[in-house]
Formats: sequence, C-alpha cells, structure tokens
Amino acid sequence: MPGSLTGSYRSLSGTSDVYRSTTVAGGGGNAATGILEGMKKAFSFMAGGTAATTKDQKLIQRVSSGGPVVISSRTENSNSYNRKMPASGVAEEAALLGTMPSDSMDDIELKNIQLQFPSTRSLSRDDSSAQEEVVETDRGNLVVAVQGSRNKPAILTYHDLGLNYVSSFQAFFNYIDMRALLENFCVYHVNAPGQEEGSATLPEDYIYPTMDELAGQLGYVLSHFGLKQFIGFGVGAGANILARFALNNPNQVTALCLINCVSTQAGWIEWGYQKLNARHLRSKGMTQGVLDYLMWHHFGRNTEERNHDLVQVYKSYFERNVNPTNLALFIDSYVRRTDLSIQRELDPTKRKESNTLKMPVMNITGSLSPHVDDTVTFNGRLDPTNSSWMKISDCGMVLEEQPGKVAEAFRLFLQGEGYVAPLSPTKMALFRKTSLEELLKSKMPNGGQWPMNVIHITENPISAVVC
Repeated sequence: MPGSLTGSYRSLSGTSDVYRSTTVAGGGGNAATGILEGMKKAFSFMAGGTAATTKDQKLIQRVSSGGPVVISSRTENSNSYNRKMPASGVAEEAALLGTMPSDSMDDIELKNIQLQFPSTRSLSRDDSSAQEEVVETDRGNLVVAVQGSRNKPAILTYHDLGLNYVSSFQAFFNYIDMRALLENFCVYHVNAPGQEEGSATLPEDYIYPTMDELAGQLGYVLSHFGLKQFIGFGVGAGANILARFALNNPNQVTALCLINCVSTQAGWIEWGYQKLNARHLRSKGMTQGVLDYLMWHHFGRNTEERNHDLVQVYKSYFERNVNPTNLALFIDSYVRRTDLSIQRELDPTKRKESNTLKMPVMNITGSLSPHVDDTVTFNGRLDPTNSSWMKISDCGMVLEEQPGKVAEAFRLFLQGEGYVAPLSPTKMALFRKTSLEELLKSKMPNGGQWPMNVIHITENPISAVVC
C-alpha cells in the first residue's frame, strides 16, 4: 500500500509482516521470500498447527500512529473449533450454513422405478355388484340385474341400442355422487332380449318383440319382484320403451328420467341406415359401417377429439362383446317403432285429460348428441307443469362424458319429488300401497304417543316423520 496510509497489517507473530513486500511502505528484502513466508504463516494459522501461535495471541493487529486499534483475540472455543473443522466439502458447506445434515447425500441410491397407471375403464360384468335374475315373460326370458336393498324404492333402467346394463349404467351408478344417492334406492337393470353380456344367439324362428311388446314385458318384471311403482331411467331405445309403459300404466310409474328419448316414428334416413346395418349384422357381423353408425348414435360427431380413450373402449366393446345377430333383431324392432301419439294440451283446464305423460319427466340430452332435435320435439309434447328439458354442454353420451352433471340433476329431480334420505320410509309406504296413517301408527309406542326424540317434518308433496 502507499506509505501515506495510516498503518500496516502485522503478522501473527508480531515480528514479521505477512504482506511485507506489498503492504508496508518502504519494506525491503526479497519480495519473493516475503510472499512465501507470508503464505506459510497464513496456511499454518488456518491449520492451527504453528508452534509460534498461541491461543492468547492476537489474530490481527492494526498498527497505526495514533489511530484506533482493532483487536480480535483467539479463545479456547475458537481454537478447538478450528481443530475440528470437517474435511469433506459437503460437511464444510453444511457448517457454513450453520446446520449439519443427518444423512449424507452420497448415501442416496436409486435402486428401482415402479410405474403406476390409473385403472382403465371397464365394461365387464365382473366389476358389477348387481345380482342377475332371469324373469320369464310371454315373449321369452329377460335378464334383470338387481343392485341394492330390495326393501327400498325402486329405480328401473333400460339401455340403448348395442348396449346392456353393464356398458350403459354400471359406470354411472358407481359414480361417487350416485353411490351416495343410491343408499336409499334399489336399482333394477332390465336387459332387452338377447342383449345381455355373453348371450347366446336367438333362434332363427324367434320373433323379436315390438317396442310395445318390450314395454309390456316390464309388467312381468314388476310382478316377479313384487314392485308396485318405480322410477324409470332410460336411454335412447330404452327411454322410448319406458315412455310407452308409462303411457299405458301411469299409476305404476312415479317419475321418469329419459335421455335422448325419441317420441316419433323413424324417418326415411334413419330407416334406411338401420335397415342396412341390420342386414350387415346378420350377414357379415360387426362391419366398419355399423360400428361408425353406433358411435355416431351414442357420441355424435368429432368424438375422438373430445375423448379418445373412451371412444376406443366402446369401439372395442362393440367389436368383441356384442352379439351381431341379436343386435340386428333389436335394431329392426326399434326402427319399426310407432309414434307415441302424445300431445300437449294448451288449455290449462283440460291438462289432466290430455293424452301425455302424467308423471314428472326429466328430459336430458347432450349438446353434441345427434338426438337434440328429437328431445326438443318430445319436450314440446309434454305437460310443461311437470316436465323439464336439460341440455348438457360439451358431450354427446352424457352418462359417460358428464356423469357428475347428470347425477346432480337426477338428485335434485328426486328431491323435488320428495325422494330424499329422510323421506325414504314414507316413500316405501307409498310403493307398497299403505297409507301414511298406517305407517305412523306402526311407529307409535303402545301408549299412542310419540317419543320426544321424533321430529315431524312436512315437505312437499307429502308429510314425513324422521326418527
């Protein structure tokens, strides 16, 4: 440093300057020798092994003429700490940060990589918890799958073309929101003749039932299980069948949830396509043309752009799990359907006498479904006081693409009709044709007085008692 500065830095020994040749003005001697000696003493201090340095010696002494002196003394703790400085780089970094890691990073070793994939969408009956039973009818046997406790109100489902209860309803009724709702219901899944999984090919002389006859078979199902009333839940062709049964037996259907329901007879374009599909199914099996039509029927257009994986699942299902001959018979019956012949009564005083569905109806479709116009026509023929039309956006097959929205709408629909968890005992009484008074008397103690922990709740459209 220039000699004009106020002082110089002395060495640890106090006799020699560490930076004598560069920091002390006018310093003489060999510059190289001074630098070498300074480096030796500096490294000797860091190692703590120089005999000339003692624990009481001053580390740095700033010598100045009349200026302040800054002194830092070596203590016992600092000396012992210097002697115990870790040697490894990781330990030094940890000491500088003030923490010492418990485990060294060198001990971590990657031994195995295990891939986990989400469970794939399954259309197999093996994943179903329903119990299947065979019901005998005048037009052959039906396979009905029962899901839930049979002493609870009944929901009866009917599937669409190319599907059965497993491929159409299993995923939806196992959806988390629906599982919570179905704790208060028992679901009866009806399969059309020859459409159940693994069904044998129907005989050549078998005459497949018409749509009206398929609706009439539901009476045998009700008799077999001892049901007085049920809530209908149908899709496509199954929705049409349930609507026909409700028109002929209005007292046995308390409510209907119909998806993509068609109330008119088949047009010429639909008739031509379906006839061609039925011919190919009988002669060649599941051709590409039939497969494309079924995918359009269920999903609409541009399906793979919305949900590629779901499309592949259903394509594989149609190719491998559908009996083509039996499906051709079902398609023939559906394409020969007649008009429901229902009409909305504009005069409010005559609505009770109108030829339409008397029970509450929820009419659902998807915005990308090819059946939107059919559901609009169907909605225009229903009584507006007890029906609602719902179009769900960004989907064609609503049960698969938007199950959460359908589940919420169905739950609110049932709640509006009084089907909520606290009201299920009363609804069970209605299903068995017992009066509300008989139900209340059966819950009364011997004295005919209600206990203190019973709450009386009145909710439209019926009164209920919650214990």
